[in-house]
Amino acid sequence: GAEFIDSYVFNQVEDIRFNSTVGKYVGYTELGLKNAETWNKGSVLAQELGELERYCKHNAAISYGAVLDKT
Repeated sequence: GAEFIDSYVFNQVEDIRFNSTVGKYVGYTELGLKNAETWNKGSVLAQELGELERYCKHNAAISYGAVLDKT
């Protein structure tokens, strides 16, 4: 399966990342940890999951179909 990563970087340091395998935001700095806790509770996570569903699953189906066409 495919994994979708959405990283948020500030001053060249990754603060927070959405990881589709985990299904939530993970913080890597003090600020990132605070944001992850907040974002995982609210509409931000729902929006990210919506993007994942709309973009990744759609494109995965197209890619999979293209692979099948070549066999």
